[in-house]
Amino acid sequence: MKTTLWRLGAVLLMPLLAALPAQAQQPHETLKLDAPKPQLLPTPPMGWNSWNKFKCDVSEKLIREQADAMVASGMRDAGYKYIVIDDCWQKSRDADGNIQADPERFPSGMKALADYVHSKGLKFGLYSDAGALTCGGRPGSAGHEFQDARQYAKWGVDWLKYDWCYTGPRNAEAAYTIMAKALRESGRDIVLSICEWGTHQPQRWGPDVGHLWRTTGDIFDAWEGKKDWSIGMTNILDLNVDNWRYAGPNRWPDPDMLEVGNGGMTVTEYESHFSLWAMLAAPLVAGNDMAKMDADTRRILTNKDVIAVDQDPLGQAARRVRKDGDLEVWTRPLQGGDVAVVLFNRGAKAVDMAADWALLNLPADARVQTRNLWSGEVRKGVTGRVAGSVPSHGVLMWRITPELAR
Repeated sequence: MKTTLWRLGAVLLMPLLAALPAQAQQPHETLKLDAPKPQLLPTPPMGWNSWNKFKCDVSEKLIREQADAMVASGMRDAGYKYIVIDDCWQKSRDADGNIQADPERFPSGMKALADYVHSKGLKFGLYSDAGALTCGGRPGSAGHEFQDARQYAKWGVDWLKYDWCYTGPRNAEAAYTIMAKALRESGRDIVLSICEWGTHQPQRWGPDVGHLWRTTGDIFDAWEGKKDWSIGMTNILDLNVDNWRYAGPNRWPDPDMLEVGNGGMTVTEYESHFSLWAMLAAPLVAGNDMAKMDADTRRILTNKDVIAVDQDPLGQAARRVRKDGDLEVWTRPLQGGDVAVVLFNRGAKAVDMAADWALLNLPADARVQTRNLWSGEVRKGVTGRVAGSVPSHGVLMWRITPELAR
């Protein structure tokens, strides 16, 4: 997350950095992680985060409503389980340096809120930053990593999203390693979601340090384009084409949260967004108001067949195997020999598209069953290729299952 506050407040940064302990300012290239990373995410995580829809307008009331809605809407049953409060929940530090929640917005405190979320069969997450301040200008964790990690553990936190504003000369790998070490020594298993926007080669060190790492700047709710620090859905997709090589159990490249249901794209575009994130083996972290979902938003976010592709235990992300202008073919191997395929049309008009067996790495004489993951249509004895008319900005998505030779 990056906001205009980051730029406006930059003038305040150097005095704050000067006041930090030396531990927070030095690169720490030699810091070692003694404890192994907890095995918490065998498949990409699924959950909800407050930022995309609510920004800094977070409160205890809102989070309880969203937890209730995750259950009532069927999202929990579809696999979503993390409720993560993004920036602006924190207010200050007490006399001992302990991080404090905003008492007006969170009058019951974070422990009580975490308990409520857990009572719904869900997991609870919070946000912090490796800098002196968060992107929203709240207290960051620099110089307080171990103290904050112990506090999170006491509260019952299951997930920490850790951002990269106001970090000055800090070394990213070292800064995230410090927090990883703190979390592993906290006495509680906590997912570490690295959010340094892909600028310091997190694919090189992120798999050892965290459970997922952001690959780009922030997403915003648009098909394409740029808005302040954020970029559109297809722009982010293009920046993730080669990240298939880094994905795997407990180590997931993160193209940022979902915008499905926030109103900036069409229903067809949201289907494409969800399909392609599933093909990438991306974290599926909803960012809408779950208490006010319309039927299409709920249908997209709870599509069990598309979710099954994202959650496939093999953990291999898709590759883009063909790109002809606006027309693309993506394919992903699945456990047991199945294959997921997406035909993607970025163009302004519907187009007939096809992918033959050679492109999908299937034997030329293969007979398969195909399931269209959006219409539900199943066809048996299919040979040679999959094909169909792909709508503008839309996808056709299939799960292909080889049939046994007769």
